Amino acid sequence: MDTWDSFWQIIWLFFWGFVFIAYLMTLFSIIADIFRDHTLNGWFKALWILFLVFFPFITALVYVIARGRGMAERSQRDARQAQKATDDYIRGVAGGGGGASAADEIAKAKTLLDSGTITAEEFAHLKSRALGTSRV
Repeated sequence: MDTWDSFWQIIWLFFWGFVFIAYLMTLFSIIADIFRDHTLNGWFKALWILFLVFFPFITALVYVIARGRGMAERSQRDARQAQKATDDYIRGVAGGGGGASAADEIAKAKTLLDSGTITAEEFAHLKSRALGTSRV
């Protein structure tokens, strides 16, 4: 019987550990959202933080109920902005769209051809790729 008692104690330990970690994640999400919300006055931000310090569970519950929709919208907006910034960066690095124009790409390739760095076949490939007629 002692083995089963220790087994259930371990299960309870894991359960309460999960609950505690979930609570901390919620708390940090709320704190991040408080500072991410530019429409909230500084005094109200301080008030929310103060209540989170002294009445953490009740304040977190009230915050999620009262401001949960705005919290989700701000989180989605920030995720979209981060995704757009990542896509723009990748496009810029890869040279597609946000980089140089087709004429600039052809001019660079012509310079490489004239200097002997690339062959005529490579120039033709780069030119067709810049014009969007390449078959890769």
